Amino acid sequence: MSDVEYMQLALRLALKGKGKTSPNPLVGAVVVKNGEIIGRGYHRQAGKRHAEIVALDEAGKKARGSTLYVNLEPCATYGRTPPCVDRIIKEGVKKVVIGMLDPNPVNRKKGIRKLKTQNIDVKTGVLTKEAEELNKCWIKFITQREPYVILKVARSLDGKIATFTGDSKWITSPAARGYVHRLRSEVDAILVGINTVLQDDPLLSARLSEKRLYRHQPTKIILDSHLRVPLEAKIFSRRSPAPVIIATTKFAPLSKIKKLEKKGVQVLIVKAKDRRLDLKMLMGELAKMEIVCLLIEGGGEVFESAIESKIVDEFLVFIAPKIFGNVSKVSQAQRLSSLEIKKVGEDVLLEGLTQH
Repeated sequence: MSDVEYMQLALRLALKGKGKTSPNPLVGAVVVKNGEIIGRGYHRQAGKRHAEIVALDEAGKKARGSTLYVNLEPCATYGRTPPCVDRIIKEGVKKVVIGMLDPNPVNRKKGIRKLKTQNIDVKTGVLTKEAEELNKCWIKFITQREPYVILKVARSLDGKIATFTGDSKWITSPAARGYVHRLRSEVDAILVGINTVLQDDPLLSARLSEKRLYRHQPTKIILDSHLRVPLEAKIFSRRSPAPVIIATTKFAPLSKIKKLEKKGVQVLIVKAKDRRLDLKMLMGELAKMEIVCLLIEGGGEVFESAIESKIVDEFLVFIAPKIFGNVSKVSQAQRLSSLEIKKVGEDVLLEGLTQH
């Protein structure tokens, strides 16, 4: 196997920690000696062994004279665990192959320099783009001290996210909803506006099925400038077991704040900007709480505010083959079949036949 193939294996191992390692990055490691893999590992959770340590533990005494493949530069400073480079040096590893450098200016190349001082051969730049894509959320968090923001929107072919009555269940197919629930299980938090809570009363949980939840449940964040959230809303129920944060303003009634805090809800007072919560400021506060990856799910005002605030890093736009027109319910929408998608220049063309 080549360096690229071993690094691909390290990246696949790193993916096993998705949704579990925050606020740490996704890291996988492989120890190779004489063409044989003698150790594999990945980081499972913040505070637990790093990938390099897991792989070296598996390799044991065989690690002396080996090559270590890891998708992220090994740490050289103390954090929740001791520096990985010290263990690499101690085990007598001969060569370290690295996917990407540590993006944190404070730590960048420190691990490499320390390895080189011990005459350990270091090779960098193997599948760097893939390594950076894997940890895109963590890279933004560690360099800008803000969460990586994904904005998800589901809309009809005529560009609507709800009917004129506000009905929005269900625009997309069960498969699309399953995709979103899996995404929820991989992010740190979901953010919606108070109108979504008042209209839909969602659980905001990550579900495998109606009764089965993913092990990881994202924190629920509600934008509610005047604290209109009902105390009996489903987001507070036991069916949706995850912390709740409500971002509000100084206009929120103190009595309601106290009632929410008694329920275990964290209330954040955020300054208002143009009569809306200052989302840029909120992002900084969420980063302090070690929220690395944030999924924004609705509704229309929140989408608009997020785009205007320039906090969105990635858009996920689901387009259902339906035309709402002036119907009051999603179930009444005109459906299209034989849908074809073409790229015309920079634009996307969708063609479909109406169902009569």
